[in-house]
Amino acid sequence: MKKARTKSPRDYNERFERGMAVLRRMGREKLMMNQEALYPDMYEMSVGHLFGDVWGRPGLSLRDRQLVTLAANIALCRPTGNHSHYLSALHLGITEQEICEVMIQVGHYAGWPTLSNAVRQFTEIMEEQKKMKKLGKRYRSRLL
Repeated sequence: MKKARTKSPRDYNERFERGMAVLRRMGREKLMMNQEALYPDMYEMSVGHLFGDVWGRPGLSLRDRQLVTLAANIALCRPTGNHSHYLSALHLGITEQEICEVMIQVGHYAGWPTLSNAVRQFTEIMEEQKKMKKLGKRYRSRLL
């Protein structure tokens, strides 16, 4: 039987730094700070594993990973998680039209109520972004 390899503190720090680099590229580094204050252990797992190990893998660009994640979250009809992913998508250069196409594609497989929910969420974000832009501020979802 193969012995399980334990992660050294160096491995952990490398994973965490990779995760932070991914978050910076996605424009989400500051959004994650809420999670750090409320749930420090979950924050460390999210940054090190989810963003360092999963999002940081080769094979798909961050843009492609964001599209896949948006599609999965839309299909699962998540009430809050989509907000940060919509913002990250826009930050990564995914257009409003491309996001709408993802919603239409998913809506035909996941159901019309799911599509309606996604459209409502995205519309709220875009309206709030327009208001904030007029005020010269960057939008930050109230749900994060």
